[in-house]
Order: sequence, then structure tokens, then C-alpha cells
Amino acid sequence: MNPHAARSISPFALLSTLKSHRNLIYNLIKREVIGRYRGSVMGLFWSFFNPVLMLVVYTFVFSVVFKARWAGGTDSRSEFALVLFAGLMVYNLFSECINRSPGLVLGNMNYVKKVVFPLEILPVVAIGSATFHLLISLFVWLIFYLLLFGIPQISVLLLPIVLMPFFLLILGFSWFLASLGVYLRDVSQIVGVLTTALMFLSPIFYPMTALPEEYHIFLQFNPLTFIIEQARDVMIWGRGMNWIAWVAYWVFAALVAWLGFAWFQKTRAGFANVL
Repeated sequence: MNPHAARSISPFALLSTLKSHRNLIYNLIKREVIGRYRGSVMGLFWSFFNPVLMLVVYTFVFSVVFKARWAGGTDSRSEFALVLFAGLMVYNLFSECINRSPGLVLGNMNYVKKVVFPLEILPVVAIGSATFHLLISLFVWLIFYLLLFGIPQISVLLLPIVLMPFFLLILGFSWFLASLGVYLRDVSQIVGVLTTALMFLSPIFYPMTALPEEYHIFLQFNPLTFIIEQARDVMIWGRGMNWIAWVAYWVFAALVAWLGFAWFQKTRAGFANVL
């Protein structure tokens, strides 16, 4: 492979890389998912147990201890739990990928120094692993919804479409942070604080209507807000998508993804010297 072509910042170069290394990406995702639970007694069952436990704990704390109810919904604790969990699924996908990003290259130094390896696929593999856990969480959500309320709204089928630009946005941030983490080791600590803050600054535990009107504009700048709101609309409330806003989000996500990829490609030449 021509090294200059490999470091092209063109989106077409990225698509070519993903296509030519699709088998490698799949095998790395598979290895990562299985490797995370290798040696544990329950194995992959932990990926199912964790979201169930999280759902139960958050529901108890917010609906029983704090007696929170969802504005516009019913007083049902079960409904509150499912609304809350829908937001957490979106957030967990984001936080898992973003928190891991600064260490992606650092944790694979052998790929940088010893072999010719397409480093740009590392964030893709991380997203693939996080998507596996998202699918498990979605499966848990569907089981609880079926048991408590019956068949979900037909609009739930739109969820993959809702999430498509979100994956692209995460990928862009991941490329940027994976590169920055090589040169600035404090990035992982900063990112951890920021993602924790985003959890409480996103409409996960509360609807936007719970905030005073003057704060809505600030919440709209949060990249999680639109996706969380749209995910709940199609999963729970049975509403259609805001297609105009979705297209605008696509444009923003595509720009972030391209800038992140370009930054990664331009800075990767110095990885071996730093590591």
C-alpha cells in the first residue's frame, strides 16, 4: 500500500480503507467483545446482566427515592424506567466510545511500531464493540416493554435511522481524541470529567420541558440532546422524526467526522516518535 495514499484525508480514502479491511474490523470487534468477558464465570451473560442492573438501580433511585415522574407521561414507574433507560442507552454508547478514545493508540503501540497496520480503524472497532452492548441494552428494553406495555410503537423501527449520524459524530470525536491522547496523556482524565458532566447536562434524567425556557438554547448545543429526544420519540411516544433537524445533524456529524479523520491522518506520522 502506498503510505501517502494511506494517509490521505479524503473521505473516499476512508471508505476505501473500511471496505478493504472489513474482515479485519469484524474480527477485531469479535475478539474485543469476547475478550472482555473471557475468564469470567458468566461470560457474555454479563453484557445482559449489566443493563438490567442499571435499569433497576436508576429506576429505584429516581422514581422511588426522588419520586421523579416524566412530564407528559403517566405516573407509572415502569414508564419512567423505560424512558430513562432509552436516554441512557444513547449516552452509554457515546461515553463508552469517547472515554476509550484517548487510549486507543496508546493501548496498541505494537501496531504503531512493529507492523503496517491501518490505525484509523481502531475507533471503528471501538464503536463496533460499543454497538454490541447497545444492541444488548436495546434487547433488554424491548423485553421489559413487551412485559409491561405490550408491542412497542411501529416507529421504533426508525431507531437505526435516528442513530446513523450519531455514529458518524462519535467516530469523528474518536479520531480526534485518539490522536490527541498520544501527545497529551492528560486528555483521558479531562474526557472522563466531561462525559460525566454531559450525563447530567443531557435530557436523560429529565425532559427539556423541566428546564426554564432560557436554558433550552444551551441544551440544544449538546450533541446528545437531539439524538436522545428523537430516540425517545420513536421508541416510546410513537412520534415521527424531525427530518429537517436530522438532515442538519447529518451535515454537522459528517463535518466533525471528516475533520477528526483529517486530524488523525495528519498527526499519525509522529505517533512512533512519541511512543
